[in-house]
Amino acid sequence: MEQLGDYIVQKQLGYGPFGAVSLAEHRFIKRLFVLKVLPEEISSNSQFLRRFEMQVAEIAALDHPNILKIHNVSIHNDRAYLVVDPVVDSLGETMNFDRFLELKGKTFSEQEQLELLRQVASAIDYAHEAGVAHGGLKLTNVLVAPEEQGVKLFLSDFGISRLVGEGVAFLRLTEQIAKALMPNVDMNGEKAIHASRTFLKNFAFLAPEQKALKHDTALEKCDAYAFGVLAYYVLLGKLPEGCFDLPSRVLGQHSLNWDFLINRCLQINANVRPQKLLSAMDEYLKAPRSVSREMQSLSEIEQKVDSVLQMAFEFPAKGEAALAKAAASAAGATMTPKPMLKPAEIARPEFEADPGAIFQREMLVSHYEPKKEEVSEIEPLLTEMVVVPGGQYLRGSNEGARDEMPRHAVQLPSFALDIHAVTNDQFVRFLQAMGGEKDRNNNDIIRLRDSRIKRVGGRLIIESGYAKHPVVGVTWYGATAYARWVGKRLPTEAEWEAAATGGRENFLYPTGNDIERSQSNFFSSDTTPVMSYPPNPFGFFDMAGNVYEWCQDWYAYNYYDASALEPTNPLGPPQGVYRVLRGGCWKSLKEDLRCSHRHRNNPGAVNGTYGFRCAADVS
Repeated sequence: MEQLGDYIVQKQLGYGPFGAVSLAEHRFIKRLFVLKVLPEEISSNSQFLRRFEMQVAEIAALDHPNILKIHNVSIHNDRAYLVVDPVVDSLGETMNFDRFLELKGKTFSEQEQLELLRQVASAIDYAHEAGVAHGGLKLTNVLVAPEEQGVKLFLSDFGISRLVGEGVAFLRLTEQIAKALMPNVDMNGEKAIHASRTFLKNFAFLAPEQKALKHDTALEKCDAYAFGVLAYYVLLGKLPEGCFDLPSRVLGQHSLNWDFLINRCLQINANVRPQKLLSAMDEYLKAPRSVSREMQSLSEIEQKVDSVLQMAFEFPAKGEAALAKAAASAAGATMTPKPMLKPAEIARPEFEADPGAIFQREMLVSHYEPKKEEVSEIEPLLTEMVVVPGGQYLRGSNEGARDEMPRHAVQLPSFALDIHAVTNDQFVRFLQAMGGEKDRNNNDIIRLRDSRIKRVGGRLIIESGYAKHPVVGVTWYGATAYARWVGKRLPTEAEWEAAATGGRENFLYPTGNDIERSQSNFFSSDTTPVMSYPPNPFGFFDMAGNVYEWCQDWYAYNYYDASALEPTNPLGPPQGVYRVLRGGCWKSLKEDLRCSHRHRNNPGAVNGTYGFRCAADVS
């Protein structure tokens, strides 16, 4: 099997204008990813490499639930490739939006169509705010994730057109259609027809200024045009080509003003297109539809004229009278309404016999009974624990920072510690039991925007692929509350360091006197699933790297001076400003992974690198 760096290619998923797309497995962490390998003639270009190094960091920093996450970017044997999340089913196959709409598009209600388009609009708006445009939005780079709770869309290839260069991107598209129109060269007839249709669909998503190959094209405006084409395709199942019908002419049962939205997105003048798509949807779709209903065909006008001429006792409604008069005048005809044969009878109103009776009625206040809600017990997912035997352990370092000195011995009783940090799927159960993100003292438990847990429609969900990653964005208060919920506690700083060294006096790192990236997740771009690296001698995973871990102790700069005088089960200072964190994180340098390294922060602080694991007393 082909291997690119640390990734072993399992199967090829397809081949797009920019190169091959393959499903691959990381040879260390045994997790599937999708590799987007750029063509060799592009990645070997020196100008491309300079653009690649300067701009790829902006694209990789995009973090949105509907944008395909880029985990790594690398060059292997002069071949540049991007490592992204796999959006595949149980058979390892992908489902793009084009194929999905062909299978299920006609079954969607207007509300479901609206939700699909809002996911795309939200992702585009987020990327534009981050300074990144797509530039090549089309049906094939919108992927559909298999979910029980509904349909979730992921946008891929953000910024690839700018990265590769708009001219090169357009050239690759034209090469695809050239191959499609020559079936005897590379493809059979059926493949050629399919490729031709795919190209024509993709070509329809290009804005007029892109088709004109203008060098000063604003890709954000091109994204708005492509979104209008996508919205039309989702609603009607076809592309808006030539003189096309607006949705109100075809979809009479739809209540929203789709005409207004599509009309603004598909403007030839790029400056008229909406800047923020979500705001445009909220504003345009709720606008009155009277403007669009005035645009009627000639046959409809004739029908209205005929109906007016045939009426004996009815007059045209407001607007229709003027319409009928204009049509009759144009035809050289005169309309004379027939006189009414019999005057309409006017019914006399009925009066209340006793108007003041309403004030004499008894006004009773209904008894309020609160709605009874069943409280469901949420069981925690417990972590396996290892018992650390009691005895004498060394802590601190005489060669480290000042707050690590002096190195001294401490006497600890036996205790148990979780073998790995608390994960997202464990912590989300705790949040469901708490009913919110604050404890009873109004302290923050977690800040969701710094975590991989999101609240959508009142429900807590975990971002795809992050269930077994350690939870991040947790405060010290949240870590303490979770530990109490599962009947445990946070480890003391002395316990944590004893567990990290594995009982070895000469261990500089949890792995020994040195540590490599194959042994721990550090100087990286994101967290990894727990237990992805080998354990230390005690059997604990990720004691170095991945996430910093909260400890029970207050932090004091000179605490080790006092701890050396009271070595029996030290619990830290009685008070302080900061709480202790240990272990380094996914973006730490090697120096921060030492067993004796101390980190601290305010107990209410949140960070995308802060997590925790629990401890327990052993009798």
